[in-house]
Amino acid sequence: MMKYMWFVLAGACSFGLLSTFVKEAYASGFKVSDVVGSQNLFGVMMLWILVFVTTRFSKQSAATQSVQVTWRQVLTLMAVGTTTGLTGMLYYAALQYISASFAIILLFQFTWMGILLEAIAERKRPGKEKLISLSILFAGITMASGYLGGEQEAVSWIGVALGLMSAVTYAFFIWFSGKTARQVEPITRSAIMLSGSFILAMLLFPPHFLVNGSLHEGLLPWGLLLALFGIVIPPLFYAIGVPRIGGGFATILSAAELPTAVMMSYVILNESVSWLQWVGIGVTMLGIALPELMKRKKSLAKIVEALAES
Repeated sequence: MMKYMWFVLAGACSFGLLSTFVKEAYASGFKVSDVVGSQNLFGVMMLWILVFVTTRFSKQSAATQSVQVTWRQVLTLMAVGTTTGLTGMLYYAALQYISASFAIILLFQFTWMGILLEAIAERKRPGKEKLISLSILFAGITMASGYLGGEQEAVSWIGVALGLMSAVTYAFFIWFSGKTARQVEPITRSAIMLSGSFILAMLLFPPHFLVNGSLHEGLLPWGLLLALFGIVIPPLFYAIGVPRIGGGFATILSAAELPTAVMMSYVILNESVSWLQWVGIGVTMLGIALPELMKRKKSLAKIVEALAES
């Protein structure tokens, strides 16, 4: 159980790195179409190379690949992959209209959306641990975003709409990534899912960067970094971890993206981070850890009770 939690946390932290890379790419003069297109192109290439390597050299690959992936599974996984592609596109687009601190608040509405989605789909009320954790997360996310600490520019409703839509697609991605074709090898699942994201990205943003010289003008390193930490690692790690820990708990753990993003902006971008934001990071981490701490407390109490009865 614990190692699968670490997989989901690592995937979330990888997502947290993206805002820094995107800001640097924008500062270098590149557009949303360049960023999204190069990220998806290099990401899907990396994933299929991983599939080839593991199939070619893994001793267990023969047994694993003997389970054939049906066309229905392929199409379903590709459809799921469009949700993670849409998340990046919508969030990157939102950053053009609203501040990064406000955009991340909107993106992190996926926390309650994910819990609500699980409650509706499974027809069960969220447990006390999740409800308490979400309350703490709301407080921590708001403080860590920095939105409360300073004056904000006029709100763009286009940016608000894009930010909320990115939260919806992110919640759907986390949910469906743990429910779709679970018997398929995680690397293969991720490669198929991100192929769907790649096709969508190419349709919406034709790859002009391949012929207009952008790659040689500095886009290549940003595209590779965004592909590795935005396309390869998160879906792969989520494919491994989410089926084992559940979509609701994965949603809570995914909040680790926020403190990662704030810390990266402080260390790499040299952005000022107020004491309120640091407190918010601590509160957010508490909200992330609380469900597991409460479960461990219950387990320990049962052990103590059993020993006392014996």
